[in-house]
Amino acid sequence: MMSLIVAGSLAGLVVLAVLLYGERRRTASLRSQLDAAAEDLQHMQLACSKLAPAGIVQRLVAGDSVASLTVPERKVVTVLFADLIGYTAISEQLEAGVLATMLNGYFQHMSDAIHDNGGHVAKFLGDGILAHFGALHSNPWQCDDAVRAALAMRTAMAEYSAELTRNGLPALGVGIGIHRGPGLVGLVGSRDRMDYDFVGRTVNLAARVEALTRVHHVDILVTETVREALDKRFVLEAMPPQIVKGIAEPVVTYAVRQPQPSTASAV
Repeated sequence: MMSLIVAGSLAGLVVLAVLLYGERRRTASLRSQLDAAAEDLQHMQLACSKLAPAGIVQRLVAGDSVASLTVPERKVVTVLFADLIGYTAISEQLEAGVLATMLNGYFQHMSDAIHDNGGHVAKFLGDGILAHFGALHSNPWQCDDAVRAALAMRTAMAEYSAELTRNGLPALGVGIGIHRGPGLVGLVGSRDRMDYDFVGRTVNLAARVEALTRVHHVDILVTETVREALDKRFVLEAMPPQIVKGIAEPVVTYAVRQPQPSTASAV
């Protein structure tokens, strides 16, 4: 009788061990599937973030509907527009592959400077860059961040140009215009393609101000509305008022010189 009890107990233990082993295998398989799904989601978010602002991608992943994002909001945003100086002449001198490599390096260095200072690159326009500060999230220091980004772009461009000349390539220069004003923020476009964008006169004026960098022979210009909101420790120099296309009154701009040692905004 004792031997039968022992045998029965051993058999029960064997069955239990088999069940536990199977459960562990199923758990390991589920964990592996979850890890793979999480990795796929991360890759998808990374890929989508190259086509839309990261904040918008995160909202979609969190469950926000596209319809909820298509409702435009009226916001005051600081717009930074940058353009290469002398690009047309350079593009005629270089082979397509070399030119593409130079442009990609320029876009990367400028984008890093913008992202590191709280902005996001809305789009590339030929050799131009359009960036927004305060469009995705409320930012009371958006003008300070935009000017810091411009100063970082100045430094990055100098370093990148030095690298290019060491490799026997022409140096690059960039003009930057910054303006702050109202507009509509949201997903705009057709049924087939939509962009998360900031639309309004503010963007046009930022582009006009960038063009004035050639007139005044400076690399960074800001408008009066930006100057009024800036930390007073930034060093600015007033430029002569200038008539620009589409604007009735002459536009007053300020060249951004090197800031004082500390330009951190007070919180």
